[in-house]
Amino acid sequence: MGTLIEIVRQSVATLWAHKMRSFLTMFGIAWGVGSLLLLVGLGEGFRSGQERQLANLGRDIMFVFPGRIPAVEGILQSGQKYHFTYDDYLAIRDHARTLRSVSPVINREDIRAVSDYGSTNGQVFGVDPIYNEIRNVPLQAGRWMNQEDNGEVRRVAVVGWELLKNVFPGRPAVGSTLLLNGVRFDVIGVLSKVGQDGNNGTNARIFVPVQTMLNLFPLKEANSERALSFINYRPLNKEEHLRSKAEVHGIIANRHGFDPKLDDAFEDWDTIENSQRVGRIFDAMDYFLGVVGLVTLALGAIGVINIMQVSVAERTREIGLRKALGATYRNILTQFFVEGAFLTLLSGGIGLAISIAFVTILAQLPAPEGFDTPRIVPTSAVGAILCLATAGILAGLYPARQAAVMAPVEALRQE
Repeated sequence: MGTLIEIVRQSVATLWAHKMRSFLTMFGIAWGVGSLLLLVGLGEGFRSGQERQLANLGRDIMFVFPGRIPAVEGILQSGQKYHFTYDDYLAIRDHARTLRSVSPVINREDIRAVSDYGSTNGQVFGVDPIYNEIRNVPLQAGRWMNQEDNGEVRRVAVVGWELLKNVFPGRPAVGSTLLLNGVRFDVIGVLSKVGQDGNNGTNARIFVPVQTMLNLFPLKEANSERALSFINYRPLNKEEHLRSKAEVHGIIANRHGFDPKLDDAFEDWDTIENSQRVGRIFDAMDYFLGVVGLVTLALGAIGVINIMQVSVAERTREIGLRKALGATYRNILTQFFVEGAFLTLLSGGIGLAISIAFVTILAQLPAPEGFDTPRIVPTSAVGAILCLATAGILAGLYPARQAAVMAPVEALRQE
């Protein structure tokens, strides 16, 4: 143990004797480790932020919107615009076999909401009660709609967080009444804020049962009764979401008399596909950051190799003298092993500490929408430091071995 302590002391003394060279090498290693960890941390923060933003909508959500049938020879409906109807929704609900849940949506933005305390314009969504199993509508107070509300065409409403501030400022909303274009509705629930900054559209919506919406505020679409704005659904298995999409397209196309293979006839928003696309982008980003990290580590390793080779070359005479005084082969190798490990581990630790401090400071700042605070990935930190330590050790062991096996007389003769 005393021998090891003496070797460590000599190693530190040698590094201190060449302060500028040691500092520059350590700076390069610390910079390489720190920049690598911050790059990986930024990538992970952006990935988790995007995943969280998609989760604000809900999980595995798919949208289908009505469109225009493309001009195709032999199809009488070519070029015509069509609309979804409530019967389309019923056909999908009753016949689709690959869906977990499906809800119609009727969206009106021209309905005035008035309470005893204020008034505002907002989106009014008529939805099926199962909508809360598809979209993210977290309740703050009260309850969500149920099938009795829908079946009995009850005039009940669930109010979003943003609208709550306008029509019930500082007052309890659940149990109060709300006029929608002069029609009285009972407020049965209030939603919590959705999204980090409250920019999600759900915050500015009022939800009512779809049957009530069809009865009181139907869409005025030409040549279409009981029209819908769009349909939300969730597949049974997200890995087979394309099969679910094809099934929905097939049911709609058969009801409206056109070929379901005409993809241009549909407008879809597939959050599963978007999530997979984002995942591929981040996989590519991770690959790029990995390459940058390897280059950074390689540059740091070159610095370690350089200083260790110079150190061994400068101390050949010292090595010969120590051998003449009784130092063993193992003593010589151990000293250079300790020097290389100490240099790289200390430098890597400094880089890690700086990265943690920088990330801690960033955590105190408000993160932009869709971006989470960067975080240190432990595997990246350990891997970077170990790679540099291995490079430093190997860099010193080879020339040290060459000097250690040299006869003392020959080593002392070296200039």
